[in-house]
Amino acid sequence: MLKSIAIEQLRLGMYVHSIPGGWINHPFWRKSFKVESLEDLQTLQECSVEAVTIDTSKGRDVAPTAEQEQDIDDAPDTASSGTDTLVSPAPVKQLARTETAVERERAVRIISASKSTVLHMFSEARMGRAVDVKDAAELVTEITASVSRNADALISLARLKTTDDYTYMHSVAVCAMMISLGNQLGLGQDQIKQAGMAGLLHDVGKMAVPLDILNKPAKLTEEEFASVRSHTVQGHHILRQIEGISDAALDVSLHHHEKIDGTGYPYNLKASDISVMAKMGAVCDVYDAITSNRPYKAGWDPARSIRHMAGSAGHFDPVTMEAFVKAIGIYPTGSCVILQSGRLGLVVDQRPDRLLNPSVKVFYSTTSRMPLKTEIIDLARGTDKIVAYADPAKWGIRNLPNIDLL
Repeated sequence: MLKSIAIEQLRLGMYVHSIPGGWINHPFWRKSFKVESLEDLQTLQECSVEAVTIDTSKGRDVAPTAEQEQDIDDAPDTASSGTDTLVSPAPVKQLARTETAVERERAVRIISASKSTVLHMFSEARMGRAVDVKDAAELVTEITASVSRNADALISLARLKTTDDYTYMHSVAVCAMMISLGNQLGLGQDQIKQAGMAGLLHDVGKMAVPLDILNKPAKLTEEEFASVRSHTVQGHHILRQIEGISDAALDVSLHHHEKIDGTGYPYNLKASDISVMAKMGAVCDVYDAITSNRPYKAGWDPARSIRHMAGSAGHFDPVTMEAFVKAIGIYPTGSCVILQSGRLGLVVDQRPDRLLNPSVKVFYSTTSRMPLKTEIIDLARGTDKIVAYADPAKWGIRNLPNIDLL
């Protein structure tokens, strides 16, 4: 039975059938889910929606009996994801967050140092030589530490790629996002480092694909497309030659292009046959790929990319995708948004505890259709709020302002 209730009536154990308005009004990728954690309950009650529709046939009803209250209170606070887990998710220890500007200075040095490490590994692979991942392990440790201090700092910088450095920066970006996603999913520290290494090495098989095919600006022929698709098997073969390589790295290199509906490659695996690590790799790889500029297309805005991925039914594991949205942010750094005041702004900073209220740099008035003197506004102060994502081209804007990431 469907029932509309005030947000204040929402309780643990209720099944949310729908949330009114667009999904940008709340920090949940799905509109239908069971409320099984205090964190989700608190987040819903603090966001801008005033009411939700619950399905009492799938979850708890309003005004339960005392016995029902006790049942809910005594229930373990874990969510059934319908997917395999590497460990029982444990609460992630919250470390003191480093200010974004400070961490970006460290991240610049990490990314600079990563170039020679990744290029050397990939060059060895292209030459058919054995790949030494000792330096890569040290790099993953550095990236893990940076992400733990402030995930947004390094990830937002890793998105700033050129065509020439795409291959290595894509690997660094996916590594960082795998670590951040692993944290969000509650994986153990050892597994998080394995996820980072898997992300760093996931595309090593592309070294077996001719460069003129990888960088071809025109549509690929069927034969060329088959060559690109072979990189998963090729990467798995390359990594198998490395002594002590983890199962996670092997798994992600081979399966990060599988889809939960069985239409992916190389083996058309369905959800139940795809590991958590490979599901993580699929999400992180696609997000970074579609937000990056390539010879054959311009990168999408982060917010548009999230919406596209969220709407790609059958591609990504829903639980993994929802965790990714929380990890990367509802409004990822670099997103163009329109504010209630009619101003356009670019997201320049965000915090895990206020996903709906990042800091934005306003630069244009949609009312006067004139540029504004740039100004950074912290939306958590309540002076304005985001009402929608914005397409700059709609307003005739071709060159967005520098958002001072470097």
